[in-house]
Amino acid sequence: MTVKQLLEKGVQLLTESGIDNARNEARWIFESAFECGRDYSVLYGNSEADSEKAERFLRMTAERQGGLPVQYVIGEWDFYGETFKVGEGVLIPRPETEMLVDFALGYLIDKQNPVVFDLCAGSGCIGLSVAKNRPDAKVYLLEKSEKAFAYLEINKKMLGCGNAELVSGDLFDGFQGFELPKPDLILSNPPYIESAEIPLLQKEVLREPAMALDGGKDGYDFYRTIAQTWLPFCKGAIAVECGENQTDTIEKLFSKICAEVYSEKDFNGIGRTVCGFAGTERVQYVT
Repeated sequence: MTVKQLLEKGVQLLTESGIDNARNEARWIFESAFECGRDYSVLYGNSEADSEKAERFLRMTAERQGGLPVQYVIGEWDFYGETFKVGEGVLIPRPETEMLVDFALGYLIDKQNPVVFDLCAGSGCIGLSVAKNRPDAKVYLLEKSEKAFAYLEINKKMLGCGNAELVSGDLFDGFQGFELPKPDLILSNPPYIESAEIPLLQKEVLREPAMALDGGKDGYDFYRTIAQTWLPFCKGAIAVECGENQTDTIEKLFSKICAEVYSEKDFNGIGRTVCGFAGTERVQYVT
């Protein structure tokens, strides 16, 4: 079987499994299995496919047919110009989450040696992206899951972020549960899906860790905890990702501490982030 025939077989298998983006996903899997670039299938399309790599490609394709997200199948995904290792047990980085990094880099542009928190860090895509782009920053990434923490360690090493410190712990212990400096900026993409909605998610999403998706009965458990036990200790700003129709409630939670709060829409017109600026007159009363 030639390279071109093999790739087309992958496209056919994924299409028959009802995968909408079958051609692109087949190509991504092919490039991972063959450890090659995008031009390989063009340059060597009529050549006989390496049998061992072809077998790997078909095995990975079968995993995708079985409902495993393509990001887990290939074991990595791009985010903010970097590649992050991912797999079962860690949330998959998504394009809309890059909004948090954009906010962070814009907010920190005039600040020297800032302290940044990434709460519920997962793969580390948010905090490590900030650390990579701001070598003078000290970025603390908090994660409870042992599986996700393993990816945090791998990605920190891959990106060479010596200014990032990984913290194993539970967000619900609050700022005072850790020996950390007060942050200039808090970032977080916490679980925000209502518990009852979890079983209704797409099968691919259900392969992601439930603890990275489940935001409690009403979806706001983590935001309440951030507002009550983390935000009062923040010296500067906060930015969090949220789900559809959640911005108003989160703005109200943060406005109890922040002097100014606003939300931003993603590229689909959905309210996706809530940003706030802590008022120093409020922070100074925190002991």
